[in-house]
Amino acid sequence: MRAIRRFTVRPVLPAPIAALGSLAGNLRWSWHPATQDVFAEVAPDAWAATHDPVHVLGSVSRERLEELAGDDGFLARLGQAEASLERYLAEDRWYQRQVADGPRAIAYFSPEFGITAVLPQYSGGLGILAGDHLKAASDLGVPIVGVGLLYRHGYFSQALSREGWQQESYPLLDPDELPITALREPDGTPATISIAQPGDRDLVARIWVARVGRVPLLMLDTAVEGAPDHHVAVTDRLYGGNSEHRLRQELLLGVGGVRALRAYSRLTGAPVPEVYHTNEGHAGFQGLERIRELTVDAAGPRLDIDAALEVCRASTVFTTHTPVPAGIDRFPRTLIEQYFASDGATPGVPLDRVLALGAESYPGGDPGVFNMAVMGFRLAQRANGVSQLHGHVSREMFHGLWPAFDEAEVPITSITNGVHAPTWVAREFQQLVAELGADPDGDPAEFAQAIDTAPSRRMWELKRAMRERLVLDARDRLRASWRKRGAAEAELGWIDDALDPDVLTIGFARRVPSYKRLTLMLRDPARLKRLLLDPERPIQLVVAGKAHPADDGGKKLIQDLVRFADDPEVRHRIVFLPNYDIAMALPLYPGCDVWLNNPLRPYEACGTSGMKAALNGGLNLSILDGWWDEWFDGDNGWAIPSADGLDDPDKRDDLEAAALYDLVEREIAPRFYDRDADGLPIRWLEMVRHTLVSLAPKVLATRMVRDYVTELYAPAATSGRALDDGFAAAIDLAAWKARVAAGWHAVRVEHVESSGPGDAAEVGAELSVRAFVALGDLRPADVAVQLVSGRAVGEDEIADPTYTALSAVESYEGGRVCFAGGITLDRSGAFGYTVRVVPQEEHLASVAELGLVATA
Repeated sequence: MRAIRRFTVRPVLPAPIAALGSLAGNLRWSWHPATQDVFAEVAPDAWAATHDPVHVLGSVSRERLEELAGDDGFLARLGQAEASLERYLAEDRWYQRQVADGPRAIAYFSPEFGITAVLPQYSGGLGILAGDHLKAASDLGVPIVGVGLLYRHGYFSQALSREGWQQESYPLLDPDELPITALREPDGTPATISIAQPGDRDLVARIWVARVGRVPLLMLDTAVEGAPDHHVAVTDRLYGGNSEHRLRQELLLGVGGVRALRAYSRLTGAPVPEVYHTNEGHAGFQGLERIRELTVDAAGPRLDIDAALEVCRASTVFTTHTPVPAGIDRFPRTLIEQYFASDGATPGVPLDRVLALGAESYPGGDPGVFNMAVMGFRLAQRANGVSQLHGHVSREMFHGLWPAFDEAEVPITSITNGVHAPTWVAREFQQLVAELGADPDGDPAEFAQAIDTAPSRRMWELKRAMRERLVLDARDRLRASWRKRGAAEAELGWIDDALDPDVLTIGFARRVPSYKRLTLMLRDPARLKRLLLDPERPIQLVVAGKAHPADDGGKKLIQDLVRFADDPEVRHRIVFLPNYDIAMALPLYPGCDVWLNNPLRPYEACGTSGMKAALNGGLNLSILDGWWDEWFDGDNGWAIPSADGLDDPDKRDDLEAAALYDLVEREIAPRFYDRDADGLPIRWLEMVRHTLVSLAPKVLATRMVRDYVTELYAPAATSGRALDDGFAAAIDLAAWKARVAAGWHAVRVEHVESSGPGDAAEVGAELSVRAFVALGDLRPADVAVQLVSGRAVGEDEIADPTYTALSAVESYEGGRVCFAGGITLDRSGAFGYTVRVVPQEEHLASVAELGLVATA
C-alpha cells in the first residue's frame, strides 16, 4: 500500500551524545577513519550496509541511544572525534601560515561534486576531481566555497538486463535524508534565489549547504513548493534532458550560483569571494551575473559594460577538462537570444554582448551556436588545462581565439590534477605509513623515506589483504547483479569461487565513452582467454563503468564486455560490476595490482583513477596520455605503445591491443609471479616502492590545490583588487583596450637593421638590432617591441623562442619610433630571429590577451 505522504522523522539525541549530530553533518567523516569508527559502533549492521551516518542515526532505537549515552568508553571515543573535528575547523593550516595576502574567499563552481557515495551528485571524473578539490582545500585551510546543484535523482543507478544491456533507474533523493542543511533567513524561512525566464514565472531555487570539512558547498534545488513541474524538473538529474533543459541548469548554476553566494554571505557573514573559479564551461554564466551586478545592481558607482567585463575577467579562473570539441556544450544562438533578452536572466547586460562572448568567431566556427567553453575563456583572464599534455591539446583546440600567436603562447596553462589521499588510500596502508612515521598526504621526503624502510613481507601481506577484500566485495556485487538479471540462487554457486585473492588482479573502471575503449581488451578474445586461464601465471580482471543513458554505442560496449564475462569458461576470472560509484571504488583501487587505462591518445584530459591505484601500491599499465604521459619514468609502471596518427582506427586498435597483451604476458605476469625463497615477489615490490616514492608526492590533491593558489588564485586576487579598488583602473583598462584595438591596423614593423656577427658567427658574439616601427596613433608605452630569437628549424621557423625587449631610442614624424637592443649568442647551431610588436599594459596577464601582434 502506497503512502499518501512521506517525510523524515529525525532522531532526538540524548545530550551526552549530541555530538553525533554535528559529526554526521560534516562530511569530514568520509575521510576520517576515527569518526567512521564511532558511527560503526552506534549500529554496526546499518553502518556496514550504508556507510551513511545520517542513515545510521535514523535507524537506531531510543533504547540504543540511551545505552550509548551511558557508555563511558563510547563517550570517550565520541569526545575524541568531536575534539578532533573542532581542532580541524579552527586551527591555522597551510594557507593561514604560508599564503600572504591571499584571496579572502574563492568561489568554485562545478556541475557535479563527488564527495561521498551517500551524496550522489556526480557522474565521473569531473565530479570526483571537484570533490577532491574541496577536500584538499579544506585540509589546507584554503577559503573555498563550492557552488553546485542538488539533483533530486543524482546521475542514475545502473543495472544489467539478462542480455547484459545497461538499464538505468533514478531513485528519488530526499534532502532530509542527506548530510545537508537548508540555508535559512533570520525568520526561519528557506533562503531562495530567482532567475527570470522567458514568458514564464521566475525560476526559484532553494539553497542547501553541505559541510565538506572547512568548506561550505552550496547546492541549488528547484523542487520548491508551488513551483510548476517544468521548473521542478530543472534539477531532476545530472546531464539529462534536451538543450533547453541543459541551458536552464547552467543558468541556475552560473547566474543562480552567484546569487546564492550573495545570500550565503548576507546570512552568515562569510566574506564575498574575491576569485571565481569555473570548473569546466557549464558554470560560465556566472560571469554575466557579476557583470550585471556591476552595471545594473551596483552598490557603488555603476560601470559600463566594458569596464565591468575587465573587473570580472581579472578575478576569474577557467579550467577546461575537454580534449575534444564534441565534449563542449554548444547551444543554438536562438535559444540564448530567448533567455538573455532585455528582461531575461541578466537584465541590463546587452544581448549582443552576451552573444559575442560565446560566438565561434574564428575560421571553422559555427555562427549559429553559442559555445560555453569559448565564453569561459573570454570571461577569464587566467585559464588552464588539467595535465601538461592536455594544456598542449587545449592550446591547439582553442588556437582560433588567438590566431596571431604560436600555440605555445596561447594563454592556457596547465595544472595537473591530483587525488585526495585520505579519501582514497586504504586504511591499512595509511596505518603502515603512520607506523613508519610519515603521512601519505604530508612531507614527500618523509613519505619516501618511510616507504624505503617498509618491510617487504608487511607490504605484500597488506596487498594480499586488500586484494581479498576486493574479491569478497566483488562477489557480493556480482551475486546481487545476477539476481537483478533474473538468475535463481541455485544458478549462482559458481560466484563463491569467482576471482582469487592470490591471482594477479587488473582493474579497469571509468565512464564508457568510445574513446576510453572499454573493449580494447577484447580485441583478441582467444588470446585474452589464454591470459586469464594460464595455469602458471593467470590474471583476473575487475571491470566497471557507466555509459551515458543516451549513448547506445557505450551501452553496446558494456554488453560486449558482459557477454564475454558471462562465459562459464572465464567468468571466475573476469567480472563486470554494475553501478560504479565511490562506494565501489574504495575497495577497488587498493585491491588491484595493476590499473589499466587505454584511451585513444590524446583524448584523456588527465584521468585520476590510476593515481588512486598508485597511492595504494598499484602499478599503472596505460597509454601515454593525460597525467601518465607526464610522470611515467620507465620504472613506475608500463606504457602501452600507441599508434598515433594511424588513419585506420581498427588497425590502430589491433596494434595497441597486441601491445597490451604482450606487456601482460611477457613483463607483468612474469614479474608478479617471480617469487624468492620466502614466497615474495621482490622485483615486483621494488617496482611498487619506486612507484610510491616517485608518484605519491605528485599525484596529491593538496599539491594540486597549492598550485592553483600560487599560480592562479593569488594572481587573480591581486588583479581583481587592482581593478576593483574604486574601479578607476578598470575604466582606464577598458578605454586603453578599445583605443589599442581601434589603432592596431596602423601598427607595423617597417624595417629591421642588425649588426655584430657576420656569416661566421661564434658563440659569445653580440647581436644588436634596431627596429623601425610605425605606431600610428599609439604611444611607445602602449606596446612592447621584442626581439624573438632561437634555434632555426624547417623553413626558418624559430623553435623554443626567447623574447628580448627592445627600447625606444628615437621618435620620428608620423608616429614612427626606433627601438633598439641586443642579445649574446649563447649556443651553437642554426639560429634565427625576427621582431614583433605586442600590446603592453600593467594589468594584462598575457601578451596574447588582446590577440594582437605585428611582426617583421
